[in-house]
Amino acid sequence: MSKLIDGKAIALELREEIRVDVETLVSGGARAPGLAVVLVGDNPASQVYVRNKTKACEKAGIYHRQIDLSESTTMDELLKVVQDLNSDEKIDGILVQLPLPGHLDESEVIKAIDPNKDVDGFHPVNMGRLVLGEDGFVPCTPMGMMVMLEKAGIELTGKNLVVVGRSNIVGKPMAMLCLQKGVDATVTVCHSRTKNLPEVVAEADVVVAAIGRAKMITADMVKPGAVVLDVGINRLDDGSLCGDVDFDGVEEKALAITPVPGGVGPMTIALLLSNTLKSRKAR
Repeated sequence: MSKLIDGKAIALELREEIRVDVETLVSGGARAPGLAVVLVGDNPASQVYVRNKTKACEKAGIYHRQIDLSESTTMDELLKVVQDLNSDEKIDGILVQLPLPGHLDESEVIKAIDPNKDVDGFHPVNMGRLVLGEDGFVPCTPMGMMVMLEKAGIELTGKNLVVVGRSNIVGKPMAMLCLQKGVDATVTVCHSRTKNLPEVVAEADVVVAAIGRAKMITADMVKPGAVVLDVGINRLDDGSLCGDVDFDGVEEKALAITPVPGGVGPMTIALLLSNTLKSRKAR
């Protein structure tokens, strides 16, 4: 049976480190880091995510502001909110909760955020910095996985790492992180049109499943001793949650694996807090 990589425990440890760091900052006379979260519409899942982020800020001592906008908000109105936050000296991080209502252009909204307050790491400037190996904000989920691998003592140098999924939020930035000098993995990015996907995944020393399909990665696709990181969160017909990995089968073969829930998910919020603190220190 494989070793569980406990993302919840790792995230709590990181969040405590951030809380202490923020407390030290404030006790020295500086203002607390500030995060603004913009929520457009009434998507139930987005409301839960925003609520969790707000609670995490409170526990870490980070100033937070939630801006709720109606479903009918126009692009001009949303862009005005973003521009106001860009110039607000109390705000170090701006997060516009995705997805946005269909009539709003997510790409244009992301581009409107000051790259130095883009704690989600989605702005083209920060994506470019990541590709070039320069310092910037990295998307929280892939960066969270890198922290998990480090805490679990898993070395990536020279390893074959396969990312299943090519999103701008997880797949592509995870590939870029693992290609960086000092990490030095050999990376393959797969997607829904990859030929012979099972054979490609079976060559991996490390598998990152981020394609959004329930239990798509099965035991026959994973070689013995592989490390498996499951980014997916899928709800089954019975209401239960599962990842993109068939956990029960793969757990028997893997060296280490992340559970769903309690694996990669908690790390995303922890890294959002970390990026907000990083922005405050830089400013």
